[in-house]
Amino acid sequence: MEVPIWLGWEVIDDHQDDTDQLQRSSSPASASECSRDAANSVCKSSNADCRKHQRGGYTCSCKSGYEGNPYITNGCQDIDECKDLEFYKCYGQCTNMDGLFQCQCPHGTHGDHSTPGGMSTGAAAGAGLVLLFLIGFFIAKKLKQRRAQMLKCKFFHQNRGQLLQQLVPQSAGIAERMIITLEELEKATHHFDKDLVVGGGGHGIVYKGILSNQHIVAVKKPKKVLKNEINEFINEVAILSQINHRNVVKLYGCCLETEVPMLVYEFISNGTLYEHLHVQGPKSLSWDDRLRIAIEAPKSLAYLHSAASTPIIHRDIKSANILLDDTLTAKVADFGASRYIPMDISGVTTRAQGTRGYWDPMNFYTGRITEKSDVYSFGVILVELLTREKPFSYLSSDEESLVSHFASLFEKGQLLHILDPQVMEEGGNEVEEVASIAVACVKLRREDRPTMRQVELTLEGTHTLPRQTSDNASPSTKVESNTKGSTRHYSMELEFRLSAEHPR
Repeated sequence: MEVPIWLGWEVIDDHQDDTDQLQRSSSPASASECSRDAANSVCKSSNADCRKHQRGGYTCSCKSGYEGNPYITNGCQDIDECKDLEFYKCYGQCTNMDGLFQCQCPHGTHGDHSTPGGMSTGAAAGAGLVLLFLIGFFIAKKLKQRRAQMLKCKFFHQNRGQLLQQLVPQSAGIAERMIITLEELEKATHHFDKDLVVGGGGHGIVYKGILSNQHIVAVKKPKKVLKNEINEFINEVAILSQINHRNVVKLYGCCLETEVPMLVYEFISNGTLYEHLHVQGPKSLSWDDRLRIAIEAPKSLAYLHSAASTPIIHRDIKSANILLDDTLTAKVADFGASRYIPMDISGVTTRAQGTRGYWDPMNFYTGRITEKSDVYSFGVILVELLTREKPFSYLSSDEESLVSHFASLFEKGQLLHILDPQVMEEGGNEVEEVASIAVACVKLRREDRPTMRQVELTLEGTHTLPRQTSDNASPSTKVESNTKGSTRHYSMELEFRLSAEHPR
């Protein structure tokens, strides 16, 4: 059996005296130190260390970073650590120096140079961070899409999407067309860009958009829909989806994937009757255009009241809700407040809705809305067409509303005091007939008002009358001759209307 043997040796001075022996034994702390003379005489290499031995003598060794024979001159030589990088744990850039070496990360890298693979370049680190960011972004996006999809499903069920699918005829393919996705509307409106807002009011904001089938539409985002009215809302959408009348703005569909359902109508490009009527300057719509619009609007309302599969009350008839296309054809819009008319009762019990100046005063007293409520509101529009006054802001010198003042002047045969000069110039004897219809429509007692169908037929008959020349009697003269027998009953009616419109 072979056993390795380590041989150690030391240089001993035979002339050491007993004093040195005693000092060595009494001062152990200095036993390892060599005197300078001893170090120079024994350890010949300048890169060697000298140590005294406990038993006497001296031992030499090369300093750290050197190797060789310390007992001869220049016997200890520098170790080139860069030639054995694994032993000296340098995995970076190694630089050998006298008695030592320097290990550092190469330019453009960072990390631990004493560990294999412990360094990385800045580009790699940056790429890693970008990758982590992209992964995080992708996960967050997927989670967001999942939450959005869950919300869409929740709102679709909450907004009774299944009910709409059941109510709308499947055979005609209307159900699929009527239900429009939120994604489609976001694309159509550039995510509801503010620059595409074309209108707004008490019921919501209207955006212009282009669907994927290239239809230009108006997307209406209502402000709110009460949960207990969702079923009625769906019923109305189902009903309006089947209406096809040239004087009614067509409803393309609705989106049920948001908390508040959105409606999608055909886009009418030429503004509202209100905007065309109340322009700056003495001239507005011609009398022929006003009369034609006055005939077209009741056609649509008469259709909604009686000809539609389920009668509908609009409840917010006003000049701002009558849109005009490029040919000034009238189209009734904004069914946000509409309600269908149950076939077995004479009206709908509901809270008062509509616009100040246009609403039926009887709504406040009876709490019931009938198709005659729309008749009253349309009568206000006729007054507006004749006078170019704004119903919601007009107040006479006697503090009468526009309707009350107009009816009072009609009774007295003094319409000249309120008629639009352009109407007096262009209208002739047709003005008197239209004024008479307007007064009939705004009668306080609903049973005294005509139906919308009667209004339509009467106005059409008025349009066929021969145009009166300027040499004939003025409208106010003719009206005066027909109204000399006004009754106390009408005065009481006027007072009642005033109290409803201006409560004390």
